[in-house]
Amino acid sequence: MMSNSSKLSISNMDENLAIQSQPIVTQALVLPEGQESVLSLRDYFGILKRRGLMITGVTTVLIAGVAGMTMRQKPEYEGNFRLLVEPPVNNENALSNLTPTENKNTVQPQLDYETQIQILKSPKLIKEVVSQLQVSHPEIDYDTLTQSLTVTRLGETKIIETRYKSKNSEEVKQVLDKLASTYLKYSREQRQTRLRQGVQFVEQQLKPLQSRVAQLQKAQQIFRQKYSFYDPNTQTAEISARVKNLSEQRLVIDQKLAEARSNFASLKGEQGQLAILKDAPVYQQQLIELRQLDAKIAAESARFVDDSPTILTLKERRQNLLPLLQQEAKRFLSIIYASAATQVKTLESQSQELAASEQQLLKKQDELPALTRQYNELQRQLQAATDSLNRFQATRETLQIQGAQTELRWELVQPPTKPIDTVSPNIPRNLILGFVASSLLGVGAGLLLEKLDERYHSVNSVKDKVPLPLLATIPTESRVKKLREPEESGRFVEALRVLHTNIQLIGNESSIRSLVVSSSIAGEGKSTVAFHLAQIATSMGLRVLLVDADLRNSKIHSLCDIDNEQGLTDLISTKMPIKEAIQKLPYGGQLSVISSGSQVSDPANLLSSTAMKCLMAELHKSFDLVIYDTPQMEGLADTSLLTPHVDGVLLVTRIHKTERPSLMKTLDNLRIGRVNVLGLVVNGI
Repeated sequence: MMSNSSKLSISNMDENLAIQSQPIVTQALVLPEGQESVLSLRDYFGILKRRGLMITGVTTVLIAGVAGMTMRQKPEYEGNFRLLVEPPVNNENALSNLTPTENKNTVQPQLDYETQIQILKSPKLIKEVVSQLQVSHPEIDYDTLTQSLTVTRLGETKIIETRYKSKNSEEVKQVLDKLASTYLKYSREQRQTRLRQGVQFVEQQLKPLQSRVAQLQKAQQIFRQKYSFYDPNTQTAEISARVKNLSEQRLVIDQKLAEARSNFASLKGEQGQLAILKDAPVYQQQLIELRQLDAKIAAESARFVDDSPTILTLKERRQNLLPLLQQEAKRFLSIIYASAATQVKTLESQSQELAASEQQLLKKQDELPALTRQYNELQRQLQAATDSLNRFQATRETLQIQGAQTELRWELVQPPTKPIDTVSPNIPRNLILGFVASSLLGVGAGLLLEKLDERYHSVNSVKDKVPLPLLATIPTESRVKKLREPEESGRFVEALRVLHTNIQLIGNESSIRSLVVSSSIAGEGKSTVAFHLAQIATSMGLRVLLVDADLRNSKIHSLCDIDNEQGLTDLISTKMPIKEAIQKLPYGGQLSVISSGSQVSDPANLLSSTAMKCLMAELHKSFDLVIYDTPQMEGLADTSLLTPHVDGVLLVTRIHKTERPSLMKTLDNLRIGRVNVLGLVVNGI
């Protein structure tokens, strides 16, 4: 199907390479952020179907274990007897009025059944029964008896039921008889035991409670003395008032201090000094005398010359007065300065003292909530301890009063009987519960394995997590058939036609004339997809060339039933004409194929050579569509060497085969290389 110009060899392809090496428009890949898609009910059914063997195995092993344990259990018998236990009788005599909590409406006292049950199981009663039973059953001791003994109250009734389990039915009857007689004896001879024990218990608790109350009272007293703490609310208001008062006083002092500092600063100026000297009587008197002398000198100067004795005398008096005037001014100003400085220091000292006092109060105010909390906690503990002490004291008085008016009435309403039927093991119940638990554990194990599985198991999971258009889904066939007839129909063929159509639609502006078919890992069916896509394109009337660029594990020649003696490696490494390497399918058809050819030691070096680029340029001119079957991209650079020189890359994935990390790594590599990825083909549906 080649044109006449296809007779050119590799050596004269430089001109064509310059034409084909124009930049290819690439699309940027945006990798998805890690997000978990919500599984639907259908997805769960899919998981159960995939993991069915494991779930069945786990369930079978567990249920077998449960069944084995159930069958190994020895049969157990259980018997019981029931006692009617009446509450104490209230005789309503004068002692009833001494009860602190009692009012005019006398309430019939109630029996504490839970406490009574604990007494019935206590060592005091059980050991008496054990000593009697060990004559005929020496293996019985207190621990073994209590482990098999159950004493409960029947609902809200006045009946207490006692149950005993054993592998010997005769032993069950004997133990229950001894227990029944012991309990009835207890009810007759120890009518006041419960109350006396209650009184003893209360008295034992009173001393620690009294000590606790005294300790908390002392702690409260120490706390008050240490922090001068009495009433939190009053103390908070008092501190706030004192802080406010100190703040107002400090504000007044600061205002006075500002005025004093301003006055002190003005003393250093000429105007300020003149204003102060106005209030100096000696200075003013000397100043007046100086001015009088100046007036006399001016008057005498009109009558006498400057060196006359009168003028000279007046000037001498003036010169003598000037030092006295300056000395008086200096003396008076120093007194004023000292007074002003003393006032400033006094006001500063007062301001600092007020500020320190205010800071101490603010600190105390800040500490007050924590102290209040500690004080309240002490108060709460003291109140709780006091309440407990009062309750125990009241309870002791109540028990002492009830002890004088109480009578216990017990009656055996259901005597012990020898059991006939076993109670365990309950084989149906154990098997049902074991099956349910085993099934849940099996399903849990399956879901856990699914969670740890990084492979894609459905088209939806691929669509959700892979940022590429899905061009086609290829169904799984029982055996891959070669499309000898273009009209052959079926899901497999239709899927390939959809793939071919979508590829053409992607390149609607510039047709796709060359593409690479690859995958992230090996075994995903890329060679099969490339072969059948080439056949479909050929059946559409295109001149199609299928090139086996997988120089490491070539499969195209096997799919096409052609030999692999000469192929791509021979075209690149020798000057063999292209038409000699192109082969046709043995069963007919227009598809042209170039096999991988002779094996080479360094496929990557061969694919990156200039000869390979020239060959690709010539092939793209001679055919309507050139499809390259390349190796997997993970761990190999072969595919990356060819992608810059084709119109696009077609990635093939396989359900239950492709792993997400491998595919994401492949997409990262394609994104870095700015390769035009046409889309994704999901194989093995």
